[in-house]
Amino acid sequence: ICQVMSALCFGLQNRIPLRSPTERRSPRTVVAHPPQRRVSLTLRGSVVSAKRAVATASAMPAALIDGKKIAETIRGELKVEVDELRAQYNTVPGLAVVLVGERKDSQTYVRSKKKACDEVGINSFGADLPETATEEEVLAVVAKFNDDPNVHGILVQLPLPEHINEKRVLDAISLEKDVDGFHPNNIGELAMRGRSPTYVSCTPKGCLELLKRAGVTLAGKRAAVVGRSNIVGLPAALLLQQEDATVT
Repeated sequence: ICQVMSALCFGLQNRIPLRSPTERRSPRTVVAHPPQRRVSLTLRGSVVSAKRAVATASAMPAALIDGKKIAETIRGELKVEVDELRAQYNTVPGLAVVLVGERKDSQTYVRSKKKACDEVGINSFGADLPETATEEEVLAVVAKFNDDPNVHGILVQLPLPEHINEKRVLDAISLEKDVDGFHPNNIGELAMRGRSPTYVSCTPKGCLELLKRAGVTLAGKRAAVVGRSNIVGLPAALLLQQEDATVT
């Protein structure tokens, strides 16, 4: 949702027409320890477990981070921003979600995204395609949302059926609407120090946002990231490096 707001603001600030030229579940609870010499992050799906390795043999008490409460605060802030955009520009951010197939977990994620949009006043658009949909049919839906001026962000719910080329579909999303941060340009910018990608993968960005709002300082720490997926592991490691953490 934050990414969709960024997409709209990016277009307005740079005078880009609201039209293109052509979750993973939200983390709820995080366990974090008081900042000291080392922080270890374990990313598994939507749950982030943050553990400290202390310099002495004695264990430090852990502090629970109320992810649900933080999420409610963020949604309240976003609702205010949406209202301001509506009043100032007569425009409401729009998020389009493409779902292919009938996986129960994917359907649950899509419903949660729509609910979050409704709560903050963002328009949501959906395209539900059958498991038998062809790759060209999925690409046609992405192209339609690319050209829709009312859509400012596009999410393709993963995983896609095996007969569909995931890379080709994700690469078809316009860079300025790639709110999942999967476009090669966004990943490349994230990997280069001093560069700022237009968007960052949502799950690891949400994890770091939870830690920051909980007062956990990452600079100078050692962070261990378990997993190397393009969706979570890789961008999480790159984001931690940008925070001046040493990542293994």
